Amino acid sequence: MKSYMQKKETVERKWYVIDADGKSLGRVAARAAHILRGKHKATYTPHIDCGDNVIIINAEKVNLTGNKLEKKMYYNHSMYPGGLRVRTAKVMREQYPQEMVERAVKGMLPHNRLGRQMYRKLFVYAGSEHPHMAQKPEVMEVK
Repeated sequence: MKSYMQKKETVERKWYVIDADGKSLGRVAARAAHILRGKHKATYTPHIDCGDNVIIINAEKVNLTGNKLEKKMYYNHSMYPGGLRVRTAKVMREQYPQEMVERAVKGMLPHNRLGRQMYRKLFVYAGSEHPHMAQKPEVMEVK
């Protein structure tokens, strides 16, 4: 019996919305990465972007366990001498909630061309409103 290999022309994409309100950041990111890769489908093919589009709302209300709000650091460097910028998770959640969730999901995707293609299907919003109602997204539950 031959294995089924999906072609990129035959991929059917759906839209899912994940509410991050009170949910753990890692669990939300892992579920979103799973859907973006397409591993929830029976037609999953590793070398094809067969995943679906994901909308994450309420990024500002995402939960971090333990002392991560004070201890977890986010680093950026401008590539100039002395250009290191360090922020705590608390600052990131207050000022840049979308970036915090996007970084968590991006780290769980493949680090190559295919991963960058999958990452483009992620949409993160700090509040509960999003402009994708025309796509009729299904609600995806995160435990």
